[in-house]
This record gives sequence, C-alpha cells and structure tokens, in this order.
Amino acid sequence: MEELAKKLKKSGGNGRQVRKLKDFSDGSSTSRTVKNVLSLLGGVLIWWLLSTLPGVGVILAGPQDIINKALPELLNNGATGEFEAYLLFKHIRWSFQRVVLGWAIAFAASIPTAFLMGWYRTFRDIVDPWVQFLRTIPPIALIPLVILLMGTGEQAKITVIFITSFLVMTVTIYQGVRNLDYTLVKAAYTFGASDLSIFVRVVVPYSFPFILTAARLGVSTALTTLIAAEMTGTFYGLGSMIQTAQIYFRMDKVMLGIICIGVIGFVLDRLLLLAEKKLTRWQ
Repeated sequence: MEELAKKLKKSGGNGRQVRKLKDFSDGSSTSRTVKNVLSLLGGVLIWWLLSTLPGVGVILAGPQDIINKALPELLNNGATGEFEAYLLFKHIRWSFQRVVLGWAIAFAASIPTAFLMGWYRTFRDIVDPWVQFLRTIPPIALIPLVILLMGTGEQAKITVIFITSFLVMTVTIYQGVRNLDYTLVKAAYTFGASDLSIFVRVVVPYSFPFILTAARLGVSTALTTLIAAEMTGTFYGLGSMIQTAQIYFRMDKVMLGIICIGVIGFVLDRLLLLAEKKLTRWQ
C-alpha cells in the first residue's frame, strides 16, 4: 500500500507520470562559468587538431602558429623598426574606434527615427520603403559610392559602419513600437492621458527592451561591416591587417585578426547584456 501511495503521489493521483517543469533559468554562475571554460578549451583543442592535419594546416593556421609567429611580430617593441612597434595594438585601437563611433552615431539616430516611424503613419509610409530597400544592400556594394563622396579618410569608414548599424537598429526598435499592446494605450486614453504622456509613459518603457536588443544587434553588425569599411583604404585596422595578411598568405595573422574581432564583439556584447539586466530590473 505504501508503494502504491508513492506511485500515486508521483503521478499526481490520476495514474499519469507528472512531467518535470523545464528550467529556463541561467543556472548558477559557477556552473555556467565552468561550462563556458570547458567549451572554450574544447574549441581550441579541436582547432589545434584540425591544424595538424596534412593539407588543412596550410590554410588553417593553428594556435601554435599564432603564438610562435604572428604575435611575436605584431607585439615586437621596435626590434624591426619603429613602424612595427606594438602594431597589433594600433590595429585594435583604430578598428575599435571606428566601430564604436559608427555604432554610437547610428544608435543615436535610430531611436528617434524608429519612434517617428511607429508613431506617425505618414512618416512611416515615406521612410519605411527606403529602410527596407537599403537594408538588403551588402555593405561592400556601398564602398565605391562612399569613396567618391567622402574620399578614403576616417569619415568614409565610419559612414559605412553607420549605415548598416543604423538600418538594423531602426528596424528592431520600430518592431518594438509596432508590437505595443494597444490595450495599454486605450487604458491611458480612458484616464485622459495626452499623446505626449502616452508616448513617454507607455510607448517608451514598453519599447525599452527592444532598444537594448537593437544596441546589441548594432554592435554585431558594425563588427561584421568592419572589414568592408576598412577596404576604403587604411594602414591601421584589423580589417586592413587581415587583407594584407591574405595577400602574403600569412594565415596566422588572418586567424589572429579574426580572433581579435571576435573578442572585441564578445566583450562589447557582454557589456551591453549587463547594462540590459541592470536597466530592465523594473520589468
């Protein structure tokens, strides 16, 4: 009888096995960190094993090639001339500066544009076709036009990054405004709220998570556009470093540039994710 009672208790009393509710939480920080580290080490191990295969290692430079060849050259403190001193840090600094400037300007411009598109039908009908049209154009196709209009200076590179980031963030924030629960708007009208009050107290808070998501998407888009932006001509930058290394078939430097871009993107994304958690605690 006791065993039967235990079975009934597990099955909820109706003879059916009770399913355990799936846990969608992130889990403990310790467990998550351990898994992340193991995943990283496993990825590096697979990368190293692939690089040791005959034929593959010629194209896919391994971790040992980066540590023994690429890093000593790019971290050289003037042993081969002043021009080469800490060249890697110069590449990282210039690329980081271009990405942040292009993204920041695009972020500041996308917020009012997206809100105007969602709030005013006439503005949306005029702007939306152009946003959707330009969003489908690859960044590399814009380079000849940008060079003719702005030359090969920093403005051209930042402009290419700005355009792509702006379009992605505008569409994301706009979708947040369009997905607004209009029951909230009707309730605000019922209590006599003005349009300005509804916009500030209902639309903006509801769209705030979409703004933060757009910021993260904008950073990733800016980084993926970086190499295309630096094709406008430059001495310094990770994209320029990758292109030059490709010409001389220095795949160790190519892999190092790719890793640096990935690390920059990961750090910026983690910072924005941390800001998102801090700023959306009220939800």
